[in-house]
Amino acid sequence: MRIVANVTNEAVDALLHLIASPPARASTLTSSRASTVFTGPVVLLDGRSGSGKTALAAALARAWPGDHPELGPTPTVVHLDDIYPGWRGLEAASTQVHDELLGAQRPRWQRWDWLNERGAEWASVDPTKPLIVEGVGALSRQNNALATVSVWLELDEATRRTRAIERDGQAYEPFWNTWAEQEEAFLRRESPRSLADVVVDFTETAA
Repeated sequence: MRIVANVTNEAVDALLHLIASPPARASTLTSSRASTVFTGPVVLLDGRSGSGKTALAAALARAWPGDHPELGPTPTVVHLDDIYPGWRGLEAASTQVHDELLGAQRPRWQRWDWLNERGAEWASVDPTKPLIVEGVGALSRQNNALATVSVWLELDEATRRTRAIERDGQAYEPFWNTWAEQEEAFLRRESPRSLADVVVDFTETAA
């Protein structure tokens, strides 16, 4: 399914409808879903840096449950930007999502202290609430097997870079290529776009 939309209307409405009525592939994952303690919907939002993941996650959480009370309470939103252990930490964060959050009996995640460049406190996550995980690396094969709905975001590189630098300041600019290399390695290995139930394309709306 491909959606050409902005973050505040068509994309959110379509995603809420899909989450309320998961795709057919979800019914084939009974055994995998049985291995997660989350009782409500689990949504993965992935896409390359600056593609709009954080904004879409926020808009989705604000609209939840909207016209779909069966979705339950407002979801917990976990940002991988809070988890990456430094500028070379994409793979480690993706693995942590599986091992400590989606696949764990006591879901949690560890905050990375960017200022002091070290792991900080662990945050517990309530498995009875819906969950949205957003960030590059969220949509791996093993994470997808434990999700209800997975989403890939598309946006052209020039717009992505401009947004990312404006968002994170000049501190990000020296690491753009380092991070892009990790994204490319993840994309080659996991092919998250092909795993996604929905591809949200913001390229046309950003033009």
